[in-house]
Amino acid sequence: MIGQTLSSARNLLCCGTQNCFRFVAPVSQVSEANILYPVEGLANSVVNDHSMLTRAKRGICQKKCFLSFVSTSSAQLDGSSIEPYNYKAALKVPEWKLAMQEEYDALMHQHTWSLVPLPPNKNLVSCKWIFKIKRNADGSVARHKARLVARGFSQEYGVDYDETFSPVVRHTTVRMMLCLAASSGWSLYQMDVKNAFLHGILNEEVYMSQPSGFEDSQNPSYVCKLHKSLYGLKQAPRAWNDRFTAFLPSIGFQASHADPSLFVKNSGTSRVFLLLYVDDIIITGNCEFLITEVKAALQTEFDMKDLGQLHYFLGLEIKYLQHGLFVSQHKYAKDLVHKAGLDACNTHLTPCQSGLKLYTEGGDPLSASDAIQFRSLVGCLQYLTFTRPDIAFSVNTVCQFLHNPTTHHYNAAKRILRYVKGTIDSGIMFPRGDMCGTHDQLRVHISAFCDADWAGDPNDRKSTTGFVIMLNGSPISWCSKKQNAVSRSSTEAEYRSMADTTSELQWLMHLLADLRIELATTPVLHCDNISAIALATNPVHHSKLKHIEVDVHFTRNQVKAGTIRLQFVSSREQIADIFTKGLCSPQHSYLCHSLMIVPLHQAEEGCQQYDVRSAQGSTQGLSSQGCRVQEA
Repeated sequence: MIGQTLSSARNLLCCGTQNCFRFVAPVSQVSEANILYPVEGLANSVVNDHSMLTRAKRGICQKKCFLSFVSTSSAQLDGSSIEPYNYKAALKVPEWKLAMQEEYDALMHQHTWSLVPLPPNKNLVSCKWIFKIKRNADGSVARHKARLVARGFSQEYGVDYDETFSPVVRHTTVRMMLCLAASSGWSLYQMDVKNAFLHGILNEEVYMSQPSGFEDSQNPSYVCKLHKSLYGLKQAPRAWNDRFTAFLPSIGFQASHADPSLFVKNSGTSRVFLLLYVDDIIITGNCEFLITEVKAALQTEFDMKDLGQLHYFLGLEIKYLQHGLFVSQHKYAKDLVHKAGLDACNTHLTPCQSGLKLYTEGGDPLSASDAIQFRSLVGCLQYLTFTRPDIAFSVNTVCQFLHNPTTHHYNAAKRILRYVKGTIDSGIMFPRGDMCGTHDQLRVHISAFCDADWAGDPNDRKSTTGFVIMLNGSPISWCSKKQNAVSRSSTEAEYRSMADTTSELQWLMHLLADLRIELATTPVLHCDNISAIALATNPVHHSKLKHIEVDVHFTRNQVKAGTIRLQFVSSREQIADIFTKGLCSPQHSYLCHSLMIVPLHQAEEGCQQYDVRSAQGSTQGLSSQGCRVQEA
């Protein structure tokens, strides 16, 4: 049987086009017992009863084929332009051989391991070489990168690893620091740690096999006893984070209690702020001399690269304009549109249809391959909301159908992409303010808007919460999500939305307190529901609200304590309306301008707040165009 399987595997059928080839093996001649269950008796001992459909459950025994967007007809087909699958193929190409040697030398320089005999009853972790071609923006080869990684899946919990969690800075914190830097005129710098994980110290005994191609000739049976957190180990990110955060207090930094990945250094009236996302670092502050000292201290302790002024961070593109900072994800959005094959598609003025309602059973179920593409597309769109709050509601809606997507859900996701293509140059503008970065106490203004779409989900009749928090007039935190419980009235839905917004406001105020930045005035929470405002202001009891959980009354306690102030806003001026429902084009455009979401060319000309007269002119014609404009 094994001989027949190998013989049939050699007779591969090739089908494809000029730029893409797919190899298919004759499934009828492949033994399922040999492919899916190579060990005798494994099928009877291990039963996968999970509802998720895997490749094995579908009877797919072919190797996955990952395709590249770079056309093979235009790429050079020599060994240096192809990423090898194993180290033997890499050793035949001088560029890859040099990259492997550089990686090995770096590991030896860091004293990553020592060769010892494997102790009895100890787990041995395998390792692997992986290869990646780093390319420039124009697609040309920048350098060849080889990385030796440990196969973390062969580790055993409680034996060679324990805790694995490692914190990273929140997206809201990043946007807040960009807004503060723009308002205060601070400089932004970026640093990158070379081989960051190799700086982490392991607390557990981990033994790894010697790397292929670099075995010790005198002790070939020895294994590597790891001292540093090699890439691929389950505890490697945590070990690096512990190592870095343990060093920062020695140079005067203190971690924020609200966000442990934000660090603050105060020296008189001078301040330096440091944000850590794995091995990427942002540094800003009001004292250039102190920032230079911090950079020097970090480069002395760690092998770091000073990337200069911050321009590209986690897919964010930061442009320094005369009027402030413009933050977008232009390249990421462009690549996403290209990946979906919508380069030549028609664009839409809104990310979703006005009054969008998606049903669980609507449309035909997607095939397995289309479902994978749908989930991948939605995940990419989710990350695009980092700088695009205007698509938050639409993305949140399609995210609710990842388990069993249909053609209707796929079309809704593609419509979002068509809107992104038409607004691909848009981003958030953080205007330059009047704040002075040398004062002992900085003061900022915070305002929030919250809204709810009562029973907006047609599948379970749950409401949708939407809110946005503005710092000095620019959005730094927003949310669009479905509520956990069914609300019996619009007042209850708005009241729950107010509680979520108040909770986020409290966290932001704690974060600003850690930075020693004061509020110029009490934060104002805007709501367009008079009954919800009355319920949060007065300790009244209503027959329809007796079932509300105690924690939802959190807003009432904060209003009583004076930490926030409630204010009514008309539905026409409710900015959070864009996070709860699909809108028509004029209203959607107006709210985008209110959220400081503008194209790059408009930001370069000098972005101003949306003119009130033009706003009124835009909303006056909404009813005639079939758009719903709520009034109090």
